[in-house]
Amino acid sequence: MKIECSKSAFVNGVNIVSKAVPSKTTMSILQCILIKAKDDVITLTANDMELGIETKIEGKILEEGSVAIDAKFFSEAVRKLPDDVITIDVDEKFNAKITCQKSKLDFSCKDGEEFTALPKINKTDNVLISDFSLKEIIRQTIFCVGDSSSNAIMNSELFHINDDKFEVVALDGHRIAYRKIELKNKYSEKKVIVPGKTLGEIERILSGDQNKDVLIYFEKNHILFELEGTIIVSRLVEGNYFDYEKMLTKDYETKIVANKKEIFSSIDRSTLMLREGEKKPIIFEVRDGSINFTIKTMFGEMNEDINVDKSGKDIDIAFNPQFFLDTLKVLEDDEITIYMMSPKNPCIIRNEDDSYVYLILPVNFVR
Repeated sequence: MKIECSKSAFVNGVNIVSKAVPSKTTMSILQCILIKAKDDVITLTANDMELGIETKIEGKILEEGSVAIDAKFFSEAVRKLPDDVITIDVDEKFNAKITCQKSKLDFSCKDGEEFTALPKINKTDNVLISDFSLKEIIRQTIFCVGDSSSNAIMNSELFHINDDKFEVVALDGHRIAYRKIELKNKYSEKKVIVPGKTLGEIERILSGDQNKDVLIYFEKNHILFELEGTIIVSRLVEGNYFDYEKMLTKDYETKIVANKKEIFSSIDRSTLMLREGEKKPIIFEVRDGSINFTIKTMFGEMNEDINVDKSGKDIDIAFNPQFFLDTLKVLEDDEITIYMMSPKNPCIIRNEDDSYVYLILPVNFVR
């Protein structure tokens, strides 16, 4: 195999596929990036058996073939070479040579035929969504994905498509994120559980362009995302997702309408009192016309009021401040509505059409 490519094309391609290179594995071939040059197309592929990514790059094919190159070495090599055309030349014994200007790297690689191919996906059952919408719906839910080592479902998100509605749900045991958008077309019902790792990587790859579309293909055990020049294939998580709908109640005793930026700024300032690793709640004292925020730590104390529109009962309730900040960061509305039942029940942030709903559990506090 012999190919020529610009450094920028290689760097961009390697950055995309390297997200699917496993950090630890007993199969050394999986720690490689597959380079395939065939039919005037150069593709880079990585696969950790749970997540696989393939992307096309622009270049010149002087001799067709395929090789597997150690991902860590290849990533560092293309990044450190001069900003010029890079040539990769591999002989029949898989001795490889990378040249760029006056730089030359000689090394051994592996036969591309040894590389574990991505699963074959039947591209018949698909859903069309804009690049922008998919990136946003992941961004606005991914922060609620859990990091449990024993619960794969909690580490994942629910995708539920029915008719022209697309719902995405994530939860970690302390909070729930729910988003709903309207699709361009109507589809038969699909309900799958997608690993959070997969979605986190997809969000980084997506450009957020409203004029670009993504095709999502579904099979029994896999899901495939097809972007412009890139495909991402992931295993789905088996099992039934949590019955989250029962938790997203519309009952409330206290309703607060407030400026999102003001609440965010107050809670954000409260975290100045926290030292690294310290866990102290922020207390909301909700009264007619205002919320008083207080936090006391070993370092100091913050006390601050903001004006709000409040209806219903007064309430004193406490939360992990970071959980509130994570939620407020992803909301686009200038004004938000918060619903509360009691100091022991979750608070819920939702808009009028329920296109987003966020639940946050309170914490116990002592004055």
